[in-house]
Amino acid sequence: MKTLLILGAGTGGTIVANKMAKKLDPREWQITIVDNDERHIYQPGLLFIPFGTYTEADVLKPRKPTLNKNIRLLQATVDHIDHASKKVKITPRTAPAPGAAAPSDNPQSEIRNPQFELPYDQLVIGLGCDIAPEETPGMKDGGKWHKNIFDYYTLKGALALRDALKNFQGGRLVLNICEFPYKCPVAPLEFVFLADYYFKQRGIRDKVQITFVTPSSGPFTKPVANAKLSGMFAEKNIAVEAYFDTHEVDSENNKLICYGEAGKNREVPYDLLVTIPVNKGADVVGRSGMGDFSNYVLVTETTQSADFPDVWAIGDAANSKATKAGSTAHFMADIMTENLEAFIHGKPMPKKFDGHTNCFIESGHGKALLIDYSTTQEPLPGKYPYHLVGPCTLLGDTRINHWGKLAFRWLYWHMLLPGRWLPISTKFRKSWPHYKEAK
Repeated sequence: MKTLLILGAGTGGTIVANKMAKKLDPREWQITIVDNDERHIYQPGLLFIPFGTYTEADVLKPRKPTLNKNIRLLQATVDHIDHASKKVKITPRTAPAPGAAAPSDNPQSEIRNPQFELPYDQLVIGLGCDIAPEETPGMKDGGKWHKNIFDYYTLKGALALRDALKNFQGGRLVLNICEFPYKCPVAPLEFVFLADYYFKQRGIRDKVQITFVTPSSGPFTKPVANAKLSGMFAEKNIAVEAYFDTHEVDSENNKLICYGEAGKNREVPYDLLVTIPVNKGADVVGRSGMGDFSNYVLVTETTQSADFPDVWAIGDAANSKATKAGSTAHFMADIMTENLEAFIHGKPMPKKFDGHTNCFIESGHGKALLIDYSTTQEPLPGKYPYHLVGPCTLLGDTRINHWGKLAFRWLYWHMLLPGRWLPISTKFRKSWPHYKEAK
């Protein structure tokens, strides 16, 4: 019996596991997936928690029901990957007895079983990436973390921010992006748009100054989308502080600091800071000698590791040059599973990933944009996914796009995670008719 071992049961790992369960003979292959949390978090939903649109129950589901019955799920921490001997050392977690309290605020018990090793024939790394606020001096060590400095990329942070926004009566609300890349590249845009709408609904928008702080030249890195979004920022009176590298947070005086030459630092004051901290891949990738300086696994266009032929990486865990969006994991999973199946059977790998990504961007007032692009191609106007009827409009701020964003939660649980077919190409089709109008 051979083993396909998948580390991480997030979006990418779950899709790959479910798709491969349909491709591999269970009499010949055991598919094992390892994750340290028994719950699956719908990460796009975290954005809506601070504004009271979603609750904790809307974004959490037990992990086991999301997996094919032939997949073995191990709840454990991954400690080390020995790619030379093709073994992974893990430490299983033991659930607390009914009614017993976990020894920390983590809903998962910290009680550990002894370590043991899992051999593999093929390894998929889907351990994602996490925020690392400790990488920026003063952000977490200044004593203001989750007091007036918040993230919303974690459930704990999103819930804390919900309470802070509810009690915010006015002042300087600053959102800052520390550095690229980070997961869900449009989420910061969505946050400031939704904040604008939220404060208008509360009748205090005129008392809130919203500033978007970014290392980039504007709201988005792709020029076509940047032009569209810059206009929307101006219309909504959202200021942009561009080319700002957040080197330090002066949490005592509520300031972001960007170091300049000859001591001429730039500063952005805030009353409430919403931050996109530095993002890093899983520590185990780095200490196992399999990642770059940020612990991401370098992969080729086939999604196979550039250095280890029996290793693959998916979604946020991969350095694929593509953005770290949820749709990237979806498209990579489609590419990976076809290539992995071919590789296992000694055939040429048929697919290449071009960095195709599409994202809904909530803009408030019951509307949203949709952008579709790749590593080398700009987002362009038109209809999506069908060039004549859409129903979604690319680079258009519409109600249908908003409903598409909300409908995606159902699609995520019932279509995407199970690995079912969706009528969306994994390849960016710049030759599709709906792109011709942009020429």
